[in-house]
Amino acid sequence: MKVIMLGAPGAGKGTQAKKIAAKYNIPHISTGDIFRENIKGETQLGLKAKVYMDQGLLVPDELVLELIVDRFKAPDCKDGYVLDGFPRTIPQAKALDAALVKNNDRIEFAIDVYVADEVIIDRMAGRRACLDCGRTYHVDTLKPKVEGICDYCNTKLVLRDDDKPETVKMRLEVYHEQTQPLLDYYKEKGILYSVDGTGAIDDIYEEIIQVLMA
Repeated sequence: MKVIMLGAPGAGKGTQAKKIAAKYNIPHISTGDIFRENIKGETQLGLKAKVYMDQGLLVPDELVLELIVDRFKAPDCKDGYVLDGFPRTIPQAKALDAALVKNNDRIEFAIDVYVADEVIIDRMAGRRACLDCGRTYHVDTLKPKVEGICDYCNTKLVLRDDDKPETVKMRLEVYHEQTQPLLDYYKEKGILYSVDGTGAIDDIYEEIIQVLMA
């Protein structure tokens, strides 16, 4: 089962991706995790990415795609994966499809978790992140066991600059301009499924599972 999670920043697609991955025993693959793993492991691709990141530059699409396709080769991807955070643009989506075709592979489901902008802005203001392992929490809906501390690495949780309201508004503008067109792209392929992301986490999850089991 090969799944792509779509949705605006803060829509909750990462949370749902983790739950889907756990149910089907397939990896949840995010670009952030891939960067961290390759940089920590000092792989050749990771060192290339680090050069850009250390300068505050975006990692080029070609390198991101190379990292992702390399990740697909891992044994835990034999039954599929849940891809979160890539692609973000039409050119990235086309490049991903082309890379998969070379391996006689394809994306089977594109799940769009829809949430209105004003809800996302309020939601993101309550999000807290662990800068060490990348896990995220929420002051109301996804609290850590110990307030302000990551459950997994005991690192202090913070409100990231990109979760602050003024930054979220700019991120949403970028999303609507660059990423939202992906919905039409995957709709034309017949693999787009939209779910309402404003309900309870478990209710959204059940709706997604019904799509995947149909």
